[in-house]
Amino acid sequence: MIDEVKHYAFQKSAPGKTTRRAFLLGAAAFGLAGCSASAGRMASIEDSSPSYISAYGPMPDEMFPLPGIDMKQVPPQFQRQMVAYNGSEPAGTLVVDPQNKFLYLVRGDGEALRYGIGVGRQGFSWNGNAKIGAKKQWPTWTPPSEMIERQPELEQYRNGMEPGLHNPLGARALYLYDNGRDTLYRIHGTSEPWSIGKAVSSGCIRMFNQDVVDLYNRVNTGSNVVVL
Repeated sequence: MIDEVKHYAFQKSAPGKTTRRAFLLGAAAFGLAGCSASAGRMASIEDSSPSYISAYGPMPDEMFPLPGIDMKQVPPQFQRQMVAYNGSEPAGTLVVDPQNKFLYLVRGDGEALRYGIGVGRQGFSWNGNAKIGAKKQWPTWTPPSEMIERQPELEQYRNGMEPGLHNPLGARALYLYDNGRDTLYRIHGTSEPWSIGKAVSSGCIRMFNQDVVDLYNRVNTGSNVVVL
């Protein structure tokens, strides 16, 4: 179980089988996976603090310069932070908890780096095991045919939407594969920070752009991903 938030972690050091069924994850099931939402100590980040500048401030050197995030839009529990962790997953594993809107990067020393996420709307949720099959900086977004059928206005992007601040995949994308095949699910950035902690996307895992850049630098292609 995760028992308390230990400290903020803003340093930038780098280091299955997937199903599409919708699910509701109870607290007991999550506990079996070795993690749960913490009721421990929290502290918010102020926009002028050194921690904010390091973690969520502007990133002017990006291909498309990222603006800073207004931390008033970010509940403290969804800010990047180190937490205690005693799950059985090896170091380097990503554990995604859609119910509580957290993604954990297991460190293997009794700790995990926890990020806030936004997840798929009910009906688009999924769970299972996968691997990071590819990593891309400022990726092109290509909506699946099923999405275009539901939203005909996306037809203009059938062959791909150019990268940029308004691209739904944001600054980075991690592509989840099952047995060498693309599952069409991604862990990616978003330019809508208000959506973190909510169920708003069509099945993919979204993160603050600053957080997905940080995660991208810490994980390798081939890393295991567990979605509860």
